[in-house]
Amino acid sequence: MTDVPRVELTDAAAELVRRLHEAHGPLMFHQSGGCCDGSAPMCYLAGEFRTGASDILLADLTVRGVAEPVSFWMSKSQYEVWSHTRLIVDVVEGRGSGFSLEAPEGVRFLIRSRLVGT
Repeated sequence: MTDVPRVELTDAAAELVRRLHEAHGPLMFHQSGGCCDGSAPMCYLAGEFRTGASDILLADLTVRGVAEPVSFWMSKSQYEVWSHTRLIVDVVEGRGSGFSLEAPEGVRFLIRSRLVGT
């Protein structure tokens, strides 16, 4: 199971990441499970969200057409609950949090998940 990615992007999410990267530059995701769209990963400029000892890096995502990896961080407390899953970043219509870069696009990132090993 070590070769199973912990985080992956759907084709639609990868396309949105490419567009956001073209408009803003290097990106990162953080999923905190906090008050603002807790089930939605927030997309920021790389380094804009300060990670610390309460966060873990789950993946450096390779996105075709984006020069550098897009890091995906999660709070340790949320990871304890989701550690048995593979996270799939997708895009759905509708506005999410105003903190995430895709908010003005009329879409939002959303996490779908699968049990590891399925």
